[in-house]
Amino acid sequence: MPFTTKRQALSLTADEKQRLESLRRSRSGEKRETLHAGILLDLARGESDGAVARVNGVNRHTVALCARKFLQFGLEAALGELPRPGKSRRIPDDAIAWVLSCACEKPKALGYAYELWTYSLLQEHVRKHCVEAGHPSLTELSRSRLHRILTQGEIRPHKIRYYVERRDPEFEPKMAEVLHVYKDVEIINAELLEGTLKEPPVVTISYDEKPGIQAIATTTPDLPPVPNQFASHLRDHEYKRLGTVSLLAGLDLHTGRVTEIVSDRHASADFIALLGKLDESYPPQTRIRLLLDNHSAHISKQTQDWLSVHPQRFEFVFTPKHGSWLNIVEPGFRS
Repeated sequence: MPFTTKRQALSLTADEKQRLESLRRSRSGEKRETLHAGILLDLARGESDGAVARVNGVNRHTVALCARKFLQFGLEAALGELPRPGKSRRIPDDAIAWVLSCACEKPKALGYAYELWTYSLLQEHVRKHCVEAGHPSLTELSRSRLHRILTQGEIRPHKIRYYVERRDPEFEPKMAEVLHVYKDVEIINAELLEGTLKEPPVVTISYDEKPGIQAIATTTPDLPPVPNQFASHLRDHEYKRLGTVSLLAGLDLHTGRVTEIVSDRHASADFIALLGKLDESYPPQTRIRLLLDNHSAHISKQTQDWLSVHPQRFEFVFTPKHGSWLNIVEPGFRS
């Protein structure tokens, strides 16, 4: 149909006009149907292609195509999309679902020596067993098509992602206890800021250890900056290893002060040394509450014996097993 500035008005029945008016006013209808309804109504009033295109924010080709579909195929065709030529899908949905189900199994369960699928192995398996599974369309499955199937199914059978299972049966109540401690700290800090509280009756320390920190030393002295030549100190890439150390640190959740020790290990004796340092850092009447994980050094007989000599001084609140991320000091060790 040629583009003209004026078109013979389209003829709409009363029912067609009522439906188009409803579609044009709809706020929840499909955008294409709403747009085409407006174009057909404007054309039915005798508007030109150009005028209709301007009012509806489209080009004249869209207007002419909509009108042509209405005249040749009827209202439904004008509101929607015409069927497009092309080959039918070679791999049906049930075959794709079978491929995805295979990818979700471990190769070992199907008799292979591999722990995880490779694309080549999965492709070979699908081609070999597709006919007996009732999916002959997969006999010539290509690697690229397999990749598309897995991508669309959001499956990566050649990858492993790690997670932590909640193995602590008391995870919820222990987590609630930790969160209550944080709320208590928030209330105490607010009173300290307002001046209604001079000294916290309980000091809360977020405590953890970071073992295996590399201790290294330079092999040559650093070179100083040189004007117009080297803007910063220069350090040789070579270094020597001095072993590893452990950092034991407690973060005061009221002041932000950190109490720490560095040790070759993080055994009970080292933990006790940190407790002793905390004991010396706070007034005798202040109770010290520690948020900490379930490391064996925290509950050992040696630690319990030391605590028995300091009754009513320390209180331990343990994070749930595999829940040490609830401890605020953790991000400090990752930085």
